[in-house]
Amino acid sequence: MENKTDEGAVNHSTTLTNKQRGNEVTVRPATLDNLSIHQLAAHGDIAQVKMHITCDNSLLNSQDERGFTPLMWAAAFGEIEMAQFLLEKGADPKTFARERECALSLASAGGFTDIVNIILKHEVDVNSYDWNGGTPLLYAVRGNHTKCVEALLRHGADITFEADSGYSPIALAVALGYRKMQKLLEDHILNLLR
Repeated sequence: MENKTDEGAVNHSTTLTNKQRGNEVTVRPATLDNLSIHQLAAHGDIAQVKMHITCDNSLLNSQDERGFTPLMWAAAFGEIEMAQFLLEKGADPKTFARERECALSLASAGGFTDIVNIILKHEVDVNSYDWNGGTPLLYAVRGNHTKCVEALLRHGADITFEADSGYSPIALAVALGYRKMQKLLEDHILNLLR
């Protein structure tokens, strides 16, 4: 690059381009064409997922290196249309990942009540637990997701279940200072006693 000064002299730019420095792109950025079905589910790209499972239906419940299925990724990222689509196509909401994560726990942790309600319609274990004793209810309480907690309680979530840390849902709400959550759980206990 050359710059002309007032005197007509030519000054050469000392700024190097990336190519001159030897910095060239060696890996192309990911495009929708080369994302896995799990990544596509997390992105909510129904058209691409549909194309993949049309070609190979076994991908519907395939597990990635962590054991997550496309449904788990959709649940974790709050992709409600994707979750509905996968369940309609036959995705198994009862599958556990390597550390016993499940779609219900992932949706509960994210506060995605619509997905929680959809998954609960598929007769999943509302009290399933992961490697550290976390249940969907405990994850929803920890995230202060009252609507998720209400949905889980309506479906029989065990309010007395304790994680490996020793926290029950109500003890966790108290410890985190979630007064509204604490009242919700206390009211639920009172209703059970009536």
